[in-house]
Amino acid sequence: MLTVEQIIACGLEKAEALKITEAVNQILPTQSPTACWYEISRYILTPQHPFALHQVLYETVYADFDRATHGPPPAWFPTDEDITEANITRLMAELHIKTYLELHAWSVNNRDTFWQMMIDRLDIKAMATTTEPQKDATGITTELAKLNIVESCFDAPNDAIAIVTQRENDAYLKTLTYRELEDLTNRVANGLLDIGVKQGDAIAIDMPMNAESVAIYLGIVKTGCVVVGIADSFAPDEIATRLRIGKAKAIFTQDYINRAGKRLPLYQKVIAANAPKAVVFASEGRESIAQIQREGDMTWDDFLSEKATFTAIPCHPDEHTNILFSSGTTGEPKAIPWTHTTPIKATADAYLHHDIHPGDVLAWYTNLGWMMGPWLIYASLINKATIALYDGVPTGRDFGIFVQNAKVSMLGVVPTLVRAWKNTGCMHGLDWQAVRAFSSTGECSNPEEMLFLMSLAGYKPVIEYCGGTEIGGGYITGTRVQPAAPSTFTTPALGVDFRLFDENGAPTENGEVFIVPPSLGLSTSLINADHNEVYFAGTPQPNLRRHGDAIERLGSLFETEPWLAGIKYRVHGRVDDTMNLSGIKVSSAEIEEVLNTIDVVQETAAVAVPPKGGGPSRLVIYAVLAASGTGPAKQELHATLQAALSEHLNPLFRIHDVVIVDTLPRTASNKVMRRLLRQQAI
Repeated sequence: MLTVEQIIACGLEKAEALKITEAVNQILPTQSPTACWYEISRYILTPQHPFALHQVLYETVYADFDRATHGPPPAWFPTDEDITEANITRLMAELHIKTYLELHAWSVNNRDTFWQMMIDRLDIKAMATTTEPQKDATGITTELAKLNIVESCFDAPNDAIAIVTQRENDAYLKTLTYRELEDLTNRVANGLLDIGVKQGDAIAIDMPMNAESVAIYLGIVKTGCVVVGIADSFAPDEIATRLRIGKAKAIFTQDYINRAGKRLPLYQKVIAANAPKAVVFASEGRESIAQIQREGDMTWDDFLSEKATFTAIPCHPDEHTNILFSSGTTGEPKAIPWTHTTPIKATADAYLHHDIHPGDVLAWYTNLGWMMGPWLIYASLINKATIALYDGVPTGRDFGIFVQNAKVSMLGVVPTLVRAWKNTGCMHGLDWQAVRAFSSTGECSNPEEMLFLMSLAGYKPVIEYCGGTEIGGGYITGTRVQPAAPSTFTTPALGVDFRLFDENGAPTENGEVFIVPPSLGLSTSLINADHNEVYFAGTPQPNLRRHGDAIERLGSLFETEPWLAGIKYRVHGRVDDTMNLSGIKVSSAEIEEVLNTIDVVQETAAVAVPPKGGGPSRLVIYAVLAASGTGPAKQELHATLQAALSEHLNPLFRIHDVVIVDTLPRTASNKVMRRLLRQQAI
């Protein structure tokens, strides 16, 4: 039973502590743990209570829960209303399917039918259809013959809000309607034609997520061209690499990025990368004109056409729309093309697993250089929802106020961001009641931090979402019709299935994941690597696709309610030499390529180490010095390596620890045994 002293220790006054203790102790003996938590989380706890209280009550209720077998216990349960109104429920009713597990089984046993049904339900606009359904490059048969996916982004009413945005240190929200966004998109498309861009040309974007960059993205795709996505945090070397691989003929960028009161040059980095013709947007908007620094570059105002009508260019479903970059097995990042059907996968995941409805407001602090940038655009607009964009730093209370004032209903996060909120308490007391669901992706999450996130909105589910650029969305996730336990997944994504194998190629409950194709969204080619070699060579069984994550299958979920039943899963990170740092996928080779150029270093090995309590991986560098015994001290070396990483790769990557060693362990074929180093660091 609970004591008053336990509650007072959480920071409550004695009178309130007595009241809560009495209420909880009346509930505990009379109901099951899940029923107790359902009542406590809905009727006793509030976002205004200190998180310490939430944690004490959660641990008290589930004191005897077998976490070793089942993972974290449920912290959110769908109400009857949640279930009745869910898009998944409506799909099940249409198919006369009674349980979620049956729905998933049907979706993977009838993949062509499932994906054609999603194309119809999402009202994907075909610019030409075929009387005999044809198989696209992914292996899925549909009725699409020609389309331009942007045509499906403007089906909401003209006066509906397409984008709500706010700049750092600005007290006011600004909005763009669907009609205004479409007009701006068309002006971009016409501007591209005016500067001589032709169908199939690659055009880069190196900008923060704002209303203009969304219109630029859509305008490029609408002209039948290809976006080369570059994160605005990248150093010039990495910008140059992506421009070269993507064969970009022009680039959209911004003069500065305003963050925490600082003006961070972006256009200058683009120039240092020897980029092609640049169109430069002024960070201060139309009130300020960007200063052009190279002959041939032009300002946004000079580029933008006055013509606000444009007929989308019809394209084959397999034509490229976007080149995104992910880690590779060499120092060069994999260049992964998206097609006109890839966004259907992203939008379907949002519709089904995140339960997005028209009028919802989606916020995900991301960038067009990462897959969640395009994902956010398509998942919002094709579902007739609103994109919420904050131009500033998301770690402080101002971002939380934006979430509150914009009435965000689906808030996406990376776990590192949640950790910052928890450590500072900056979101305490805000009104996030409009949030219907959170979603977490990019790296492994920590159960305590995800429970904290749920508590900020009065207990709403966290839809864990794991996938990749080469999937166009997720392969394992959750739903809003199943209970949510912090840091666990409840289902393979609908229309997708996977298998787990151990290092010897035998089926297992805890091992490497292999996806079972086909599915819309799955990549079929790479720009700069052998797609078959990367994803299919050496798999344990035919028709399996390597992905590289380690997954553990836990116990069944909510066995007493078959309608809601599922399987709990926990993702343990990468099994290969790829890691997620601050939600960004990067390979050991990319990091080592930068660090091995430092004079005092002979060679390095980069590994990602999960913290003992779970959560985002930490970067540990093993370094062999160039001159044994005479090199810099550990602290000095740490600073030198960090500076090189920030300047030449990405300032968001932080080195947790540096270990100086005499040699690196290697296999007989001279490959560095990073798994051994990772085990030593844990």
